[in-house]
Amino acid sequence: MVQNRRKKNKDASKKIAEERIVILFGLAEQNFKTHPERTARYIELARTIGMRYRVRLTRGQKRRICKHCYSYLVPGNNCRVRLSGGTVQTTCFSCGQLSRYPYYERQAKTEN
Repeated sequence: MVQNRRKKNKDASKKIAEERIVILFGLAEQNFKTHPERTARYIELARTIGMRYRVRLTRGQKRRICKHCYSYLVPGNNCRVRLSGGTVQTTCFSCGQLSRYPYYERQAKTEN
């Protein structure tokens, strides 16, 4: 009985942590132009919450953060995005590191 209560609390805290991470990413996006130092803090908090509650960031969230310097990436402002040979190459202007992600083109459905 005690174990069930703990599991419910754990599930609830993970759900709250996921919501907070989404909110922090939204705030980071809103404040990027005007307050870049706040954006860095929001991303730092989102990563910390994810680690503390063992909540994974979504694919989109992960790709908005530099893997090397943990800065919030906005294409055209502080990073460059290129498509090359089946990969998306993102170059961070803060640290100069290159991140590569595979992508697959969708196949057109052929009717027989």
